[in-house]
Amino acid sequence: MPIVSISLNPEILSELDKLQKSMGFSGRSEAIRAGIRTFVSEEKQRSELEGNIHAILLVVHNDEFDHVVSGIKHNFEDLITTHLHSKIEGEKCMELFVIDGDAKRVSTITKDFQVNKNMDTVKLVTL
Repeated sequence: MPIVSISLNPEILSELDKLQKSMGFSGRSEAIRAGIRTFVSEEKQRSELEGNIHAILLVVHNDEFDHVVSGIKHNFEDLITTHLHSKIEGEKCMELFVIDGDAKRVSTITKDFQVNKNMDTVKLVTL
């Protein structure tokens, strides 16, 4: 099996170690492979979406990045039917977008949040 090196900050490494132990993975590599498999599966499912869809997009971030969320949100106002913003813990914010529109645009807004390194969690749920 090829070896791929990655860099993780101490916070993510600590979370990875907790997941490894709590889920019973034999090592960090097993936990990372499981995460990558999930990510690949979700991306494949998202890329196969077609037509007009209804979805919920969940984004968690530090409150100092509210302006980043606003910037992305403004580019997709035609898709967003409802937007809820909530403080969840300390400096963390949760954004919940109810979306209705073209699957390709829904994929694009999701990707715009996913590729932004300032977002902690991005999850799309299609209905």
